[in-house]
Amino acid sequence: MIFRLDTNSIDFPDPALAEPDGLLAVGGDLQPDRLLKAYGHGIFPWYSEDTPILWYAPHERFVLFPEELKISKSMRKVCRSGMFEVTHNQAFGSVIAHCANHTRPGQDGTWITREMQEAYITLHQLGRAHSVEVWYADQLAGGLYGVAVGQVFCGESMFSLRANASKTALIALCETARYRLIDCQVYTDHLASLGARMIARETYLHFLQQD
Repeated sequence: MIFRLDTNSIDFPDPALAEPDGLLAVGGDLQPDRLLKAYGHGIFPWYSEDTPILWYAPHERFVLFPEELKISKSMRKVCRSGMFEVTHNQAFGSVIAHCANHTRPGQDGTWITREMQEAYITLHQLGRAHSVEVWYADQLAGGLYGVAVGQVFCGESMFSLRANASKTALIALCETARYRLIDCQVYTDHLASLGARMIARETYLHFLQQD
């Protein structure tokens, strides 16, 4: 059963009632209170320009524990070389715009709509959404952004305009020691090779509820 959200309430149905593919609800809006309520309960929006807002709560979560991050010898060499400069929260709008425009294999268009960009920029201004920027020769070469819920970083997207830039951003995020868990949402072979793995929804919710 897919629930239709009440526009007069920011409440969500129990995430355990989500469909097998994780789809839980449809409708609502992307106002900060609703978004933060969603993330706090393991729910996130994922839709395209030609669909209504769709809310997902996967039964398993694809996550990365920072201490389990796998860094290859070649990547360690890149990190030591100093070829990249890393900053935090210095160019959030540019990072999300690059993520929206970044072409990915097998993907037609983007799920990071203009509406989504504006919503997450608002969360950033409220201090709840964060970015990591990777610079090469003073030009933005890669980065990532997401929403912080306590000790969990709910990763939304990353991009790379130069080899190893997005990996550098992920390593920098893990090295902040601010988060016990990074939520990667959707399985990819790339992130799995870096140490990400599946955990049960109940385990994920336990991390969200910790301060």
